[in-house]
Amino acid sequence: MKILISHTAIATSLAFAGLSAPLAAHETGVPVPETIAEAEVDPYIWLEEARSEEALAWVSAENERTNAAFTTDPLFEKLKSDALAILDSEDRVPYVGFSKFGLVNFWQDKQNPKGLLRRTTRESYRTDNPEWETILDVDALAAAEDREWVYKGSSCLPPEGRMCMISLSDGGKDATVMREFNMETGEFVENGFALPESQGGVSWVDENTLMVSRDFGENSLTESFYPFTTRLWSRGTSIDDAQEIFRGDAKDVSSGAYLMRDAAGTVHGRMAYRGLSFHERAYYVWKDNDWLKLDLPAKAAPYGIVNGQMLFSTDVEWTTGGQTFPADALVSADLEAWKADPNGAPKTLVWAPGDRQTKQGGGTTANSLYVGLLDNVRGQVLKFDFEGGAWNSSKVDLPDNATVGVAASSSETDEVMFSVTDFLTPSTLYYSDGGKPEVLKNSPARFDADGMSIEQHEATSADGTKIPYFIVKPKGMQLDSNTPTLLTGYGGFQVSRLPSYLGSTGKLWVENGGAYVLANLRGGGEFGPEWHQTAIRENKQRTWDDFIAVAENLVERDFTAPEHLGIQGGSQGGLLVGTAITQRPDLFGAAIVAIPLFDMLRYHEIGRGASWIGEYGDPRIPEQREWIEGYSPYQKLVEGVDFPSPFFWASTADDRTHPAHARKGAARMKELGQPYYYYEDMTGGHSGGVDNEQRAKLSALQYVYLWQRLQGDNDGE
Repeated sequence: MKILISHTAIATSLAFAGLSAPLAAHETGVPVPETIAEAEVDPYIWLEEARSEEALAWVSAENERTNAAFTTDPLFEKLKSDALAILDSEDRVPYVGFSKFGLVNFWQDKQNPKGLLRRTTRESYRTDNPEWETILDVDALAAAEDREWVYKGSSCLPPEGRMCMISLSDGGKDATVMREFNMETGEFVENGFALPESQGGVSWVDENTLMVSRDFGENSLTESFYPFTTRLWSRGTSIDDAQEIFRGDAKDVSSGAYLMRDAAGTVHGRMAYRGLSFHERAYYVWKDNDWLKLDLPAKAAPYGIVNGQMLFSTDVEWTTGGQTFPADALVSADLEAWKADPNGAPKTLVWAPGDRQTKQGGGTTANSLYVGLLDNVRGQVLKFDFEGGAWNSSKVDLPDNATVGVAASSSETDEVMFSVTDFLTPSTLYYSDGGKPEVLKNSPARFDADGMSIEQHEATSADGTKIPYFIVKPKGMQLDSNTPTLLTGYGGFQVSRLPSYLGSTGKLWVENGGAYVLANLRGGGEFGPEWHQTAIRENKQRTWDDFIAVAENLVERDFTAPEHLGIQGGSQGGLLVGTAITQRPDLFGAAIVAIPLFDMLRYHEIGRGASWIGEYGDPRIPEQREWIEGYSPYQKLVEGVDFPSPFFWASTADDRTHPAHARKGAARMKELGQPYYYYEDMTGGHSGGVDNEQRAKLSALQYVYLWQRLQGDNDGE
């Protein structure tokens, strides 16, 4: 069975179908009306219309001002050129996936800005210059159809993988169109399956049948605008006539059904889920012509099928059959016994975390399960096999004190690839066919790391919790508080921020004398689900406290001073930066607020905002509004406070967090007469760039801003 392995239930829920789990959630319960009409107190609601003439005129004027401030700086062209050279470099490691039609890679460079889906043989891939065969030329497709197509992946029919549904986004949005594609011929199927733009995905039943979870019109989307029904669609028929086989509820995050398959592609039944909140799901299995609800905690999920064993992952303690399994554990049941009695089959512990450990991604081969493990934010990979009626595990022989993970795995063989990296060490790709891994490819250095060093420290948060962080010191750094320092973090949704090769950051920032700091905040997943769950909803302020504590510790250690300390974060990280500059504006000299959440009292009304009520709470409920009102950055931009001239940036095409958050923050700063910058790309979506040229410009704009703000006197603009 091919699975998406993750320590969170949200990422594993669609594992059996090989689908990507949607970023979704909306708390169940009766909504409470707003106490005050927001339009009466917010003069910038008009900026929530992403593509209105008035809003785009405002964006154009802001872009012109920001371009004038940064692109005219002599440093801009050098930084952009350095970033683009790295992004377009031909000697990057071309990461691949295994398929029956070769090793498949998606590649973007100067000649192919939108990208090529291509393949090569195992033998050719081992050489320094593999010979590639193009499967799909996205640039050519976009030109032929006059669309800003962005390749968003594919879902293929196991085990052969010949027939696929290709996902294409217009301009980088999360919503995609889906078209049937033949991997063998490299062509879209004439009169094949095709679905219009929507959230959601598909699961192949056979060559002529799909299970489809999409926007089917009225009464088919949740309050978060994700699908909650699934239909069985047969070739040659209209999707409008397809039979509905599962229905969740409009109050769900998203809901859907899919097939359970093992590594050989064998189907072991149908499964369905209902997203009760971002972090909670109810699962069902089709048994005796009805949907049977699984006896699983809401924060647990099916994990895959390996060696005739059904696997589960749980983010909370799970008591079943007289046993209690700890949070973050892997649990298994005999597959045939589970199919006969899904809720009564005996369960066995596969793995449980030690102190400061958590599982982190992985993959399956034909005969083994590989699970990534974080141990105090350092990586390793464990190999699991079910033999002689018991699970055996062994540590894969990979470098220590690095970030390691499963890069690719074959469902047909024992082949698996691993990636190994850290801040200063370029990524290395290892290959194994069941034995000791060997180096397959090395990425070249992108910056001069000679004399640089990595240290790990701890800061003490407001409640006494120790918060670890890494600092990458530039060559010759002195403890005199004068080093320009960039602090970043995330702290949400059980996402782990790990040491990885700095690449363009190393070239544009550290090589030029700046220090780089990565904080491992509560709300993230670096130490398992409890590290996340202790800083959500009513306790979300803990994440902001952790970030501030790390900033204070950097100053206390004389690594830097507030006037030389910049912060950067995107999405939830943009909210993190927003809370930092509104709660401690005196502590920072610069702040990059990227694709952020910012107006948290209206976030549920903007874009896909209702998706994240499980993380933050519901502003329509007075008690929960009180939690959020305490930190919502937009409302904290007030007169009489000097803020550190933030740089907001967003994308018009972002249908996840929506550019309105960044727009409104900038507009409020302008109203206050405070210095700020704002930049918005028309394309790019939530990723912030659809091609390397765009990504290089975004990088250069940000680093010019940081150097201008943090090298010397940064009062005013």
